[in-house]
Amino acid sequence: TYRTLSDRENRAMAGLSMGGMQTFATTTANLDKFAYIGGFSGSAGSGGTFDPKTTSNGVFADAAAFNKRVKLLWLGVGTEESPSTKLFHQALDKHGVNNVYFESPGTAHEWLTWRRCLNDFAPRLFR
Repeated sequence: TYRTLSDRENRAMAGLSMGGMQTFATTTANLDKFAYIGGFSGSAGSGGTFDPKTTSNGVFADAAAFNKRVKLLWLGVGTEESPSTKLFHQALDKHGVNNVYFESPGTAHEWLTWRRCLNDFAPRLFR
C-alpha cells in the first residue's frame, strides 16, 4: 500500500521516443489531469510547421492559460538527433509557452540520452 496524492498538481507523465509522442497526445488532451509533461526524444513537435492554434488540438493557442495550468513542459533530446524537438522548443518560446529544453551532448536516439534526460527532468517534478 502506497500513500499518494492523486490530483493533477501531483500527476506527471513522461515518455521516450514514440512514448514521448504518446505522452504529449495523452497529456495535452487531458490537462485537467496532468500538470507535468516530459518528452525524451519525442514530443508533439512537428518541426517548422508549429501552429499554436492547431498543434495538439490548439492547447498552445492561449499561452498564458497553458502556462497557468502546466507547471512543467519538458523537452529533451540528444544533439545528434533530428532537429524537430529543438524547432518545437523554439516555436513554443516564440509563442510564449513556458518550456524547458535539454540537450544531451554528443548522443543520439539512445539510452545515454534518456538517462541524462531523466537526470534533468526528475528533480524538477512536484515543485
